[in-house]
Amino acid sequence: MQKSKAYWYHIITILTVAIWGTTFVSTKVLIGYGLSPIEILFYRFLLAYVCIWFICPRKLFAKNIKDELLFVGTGLSAGSLYFVLENTALKITLASNVSLIICTAPIFTAFLSHFIYRKEHIKPHLIFGSIIALLGVALVVFNGSFILQINPLGDILTILAALSWAFYGIILKRLNGHYSTLFITRKVFFYGIITLLPFILFSSDVFHTHLLTDPTIIANLLFLGVVASLLCYIMWNSAVKELGVIQTSNYIYFVPLVTLLTSAIVINEQITTIALLGSVFILFGVYIAERGLKLRQRTA
Repeated sequence: MQKSKAYWYHIITILTVAIWGTTFVSTKVLIGYGLSPIEILFYRFLLAYVCIWFICPRKLFAKNIKDELLFVGTGLSAGSLYFVLENTALKITLASNVSLIICTAPIFTAFLSHFIYRKEHIKPHLIFGSIIALLGVALVVFNGSFILQINPLGDILTILAALSWAFYGIILKRLNGHYSTLFITRKVFFYGIITLLPFILFSSDVFHTHLLTDPTIIANLLFLGVVASLLCYIMWNSAVKELGVIQTSNYIYFVPLVTLLTSAIVINEQITTIALLGSVFILFGVYIAERGLKLRQRTA
């Protein structure tokens, strides 16, 4: 029964990253219609926060100040700081660099978890599988066009974004035993909005509220706010509680693969043989990271 329950959470995690992999295309559509990245994030989290009040208990605050500060950390690490760092990096460096470097988040998560929670050891098959999956990500991201342009500032910002998401997993692990998934998720959205306000004040981006009547913009914002944020954060946080932060984080390697497939279907981007090979590497690497590489020994 317990094993069947675990498989269910693996499916939930795969579904979550599959949806997150399509958000790149949806965000690109909104930017094409004139919305700024910070504006999109604000609408996305605001919509998710309003909707979660219909299903979440009305408890307002954490049990103590320390936990409330940890919730501020979740809003920063999985909300404002993560997206601002990533979006800023996209303006400075190549999108392929960002897509590749952001997938180091599972590796950062494993090392942070090891150093903060000493009981969790880094297993060799986890490192080996992560390297293979990351190689697969590189093949998928570049999709046959090996153009690697090093931009120190943009690449450093992307590394910081990956670290930010890794810290979210570590904080989430500490809060999971004391609060419900819905309560945690609601606080992520709330503090994500609150910590985004300073970025809005100092940003040159302008809000284009007059565009919010366009059906295409409304549809994409509903998708990003209700599905990709509300639903996916609930599913992700539930999976982390059940499977653990390291095991769940490994599925992040699938995001570029989903983005590649979505881009091919929606905006007709070409999928090369190298990208398909990369997909195999990702699947194989995640399997090794999860299960290890078990070779059958010959018996005399």
